[in-house]
Amino acid sequence: MNSVCDGGATVIPGLPNDVAAWILSKVPYSHHARLKSTCKSWKLLLSSRSFLNSLNKRNHLLCIFPQDPSIASPFLFDPNALAWCPLPPMPCNPHVYGLCNFAAVPLGPHLYVLGGSLFDTRSFPIDRPSPSSATFRFNFHDFSWEPRAPMLTPRGSFACAVVQGRILVAGGGSRHTMFGAAGTRIRSVERYEVGRDRWVAMDPLPGFRAGCVGFVGGGGREFWVVGGYGASRTISGVFPVDEYYRDAVVMGFEGGAWREVGDVWGDGERVRVGKIVVVDDDECPTLFMLDGNEILRYEMCCNRWVYECRVPRKAPYNSSFGFVVLAGELYVVTHLCVVDFSETRRSRQQKRAGTVFIQIYDPKNKSWRSLVSKSPFNYPIDINSAVFSSISL
Repeated sequence: MNSVCDGGATVIPGLPNDVAAWILSKVPYSHHARLKSTCKSWKLLLSSRSFLNSLNKRNHLLCIFPQDPSIASPFLFDPNALAWCPLPPMPCNPHVYGLCNFAAVPLGPHLYVLGGSLFDTRSFPIDRPSPSSATFRFNFHDFSWEPRAPMLTPRGSFACAVVQGRILVAGGGSRHTMFGAAGTRIRSVERYEVGRDRWVAMDPLPGFRAGCVGFVGGGGREFWVVGGYGASRTISGVFPVDEYYRDAVVMGFEGGAWREVGDVWGDGERVRVGKIVVVDDDECPTLFMLDGNEILRYEMCCNRWVYECRVPRKAPYNSSFGFVVLAGELYVVTHLCVVDFSETRRSRQQKRAGTVFIQIYDPKNKSWRSLVSKSPFNYPIDINSAVFSSISL
């Protein structure tokens, strides 16, 4: 670790640098940003690639994007230390605002933010959302954002997966969280080659599809796209309603052709449109859906969604849950806001103190546990529109 410190600077006076580095490696990653401001040698050490690679314990972190990341800072959450760490805001474009429905994809020591839906002041009409093709990458070594090559086709609400150091995206559209329906749909499929920083077009989906989920299955040989909506209809000729897909489509990496998987819902069974997450496994990934207060599991052998369990505690005030996978477990997240009356007495403006309540389900042991942490957000957030991601460092 001596090479980490410029000019052989001492990390902790009176201790060899190797011992000092071992001591600092015991500090959870979520606290590293605070420690970097202590001195130059600590900043060099904690930002070095060799130091992060030397950590003997993998840090499983949850990343929450409460809203447009160019306006509101994302936060990392360490469930073991119950600690929060803010990330710097993403680079801002003065012509666009209200980014949502983007994808946050972890890959190595980086976190990619892809596409999304936003409002562009240069478009007409100005109140109609547009899809984005922008790609940004956050580097956990130097704690900074950098722009990457944009996608060939702008999209939001799309399927996304990582395979062999490449990012695959499929479908999507322009729907914004401010509107319950409408928006465009596309068939486009492309992959991002990280080493070359370029996007390459692939065979399109069989039909237009947005709001879908993607994962890699078949032993890493297939790209699955599940759920989503395609065509739409209107009620009484006025109110638009989505037509949700009842099937999935699969592309083999060897042949490159798409094939359709049959109806995943039985005859007369209601189509569930809850949030879907994927628990990666070396042999076969497992899909889980959170619909209301119930969790369903997708059985590939019979091509059916089956009941798995029920969330122990419902979301308050008819709010919704955030749903994400971290270290093979399902995290069901809700944000509780209460009025801090002590602060209200001191100021005319009411301040809110929030609490993040997380219910964690272990699919292997079929057991639940919970975490409670003080929220880093001093304002109410919409969990339904927030973007969640997990990363292991």
